[in-house]
Amino acid sequence: MITRRRVSLAGSLLFTTALAAGASDVHWEYSGSKGPDYWGDLTPKFSVCSSGKNQSPIDVTDTMKAELPALDFLYNSNAAEILNNGHTVQINFRPGSMIEVGGRRFELQQFHVHAPSENRIGGQAFPLEGHLVHADRNGNLAVVAVMYEVWQVNKALNLLWDPLPEKAGDRRAITRPVTAADLLPVNWAYYRFNGSLTTPPCTEGVWWLVLKTPAKISREQVEMFSHVMRHPNNRPIQPLNARPVLR
Repeated sequence: MITRRRVSLAGSLLFTTALAAGASDVHWEYSGSKGPDYWGDLTPKFSVCSSGKNQSPIDVTDTMKAELPALDFLYNSNAAEILNNGHTVQINFRPGSMIEVGGRRFELQQFHVHAPSENRIGGQAFPLEGHLVHADRNGNLAVVAVMYEVWQVNKALNLLWDPLPEKAGDRRAITRPVTAADLLPVNWAYYRFNGSLTTPPCTEGVWWLVLKTPAKISREQVEMFSHVMRHPNNRPIQPLNARPVLR
C-alpha cells in the first residue's frame, strides 16, 4: 500500500524508492515463475496485478477526442540522486518541481526508465520509455510517460547517467544541475487514461499522461541501460477493458 501523505526531501526519496520497488520485500522479476504472469500469485498484496481492470501499460490505439486541459510543467528543481533498485535506474528530484493539469498540482518525485517501452502508441513500441512520477498532497499519483526514439545523444541523460549504477542497491548523489524539463520533448500534447503502477503491487487509480511526441536518444544510450539491467524491464500490454483513452 502507498502511504498517502506529503513528504520532505528525505521522505520523498524513501517514498519513491519504495514505490519503484513495489513497496514490498516480496521478490518479483520480469520473466519466469516470478514474472508478470505470476505477480498476482506471489502475495495477496499483489493480487490486483491479476484481478485489476484498469492496469497499465496499454496500447494507445482507439482514442476519443476531448478538450483536455493544458499540461504545464513547472520543473524548477535539480536531480538529487540516482539509484539502481534492481528493476530500473531511478532519478530522484529535490522538492519544488511539479505539473499542473486541470487545476490540480502534482509534485515530481522521480524519473525512471523501461526498455523496451511499456506503453505503445498505435501498436508501435519504442526502444525506451521514461516515467516521470508525481504525487499530490493526498498521495494520488500522476505519471507522465515519455517515449524515446533512436536519433541522437540525449544530453540530459548523459549527464544523469554518467556513470550508471551497475549493481542493484548502488546509488550516488547527482551534483550536475539537471532538471526534469531537460528530459521532455518540445511538444507536450498528450493522451490521458486511468491506469495503474506497472510494477507490483500494480496499484490502480493512477493518472497516465502519455506524451504524443517522442524525445531523442542514441542507440548507445539504450544499450548502456540494457547492459546494466541485463534483461528487458517492461511489463506486457494489459487489456484496455472499458476505459476511454482521451486525446
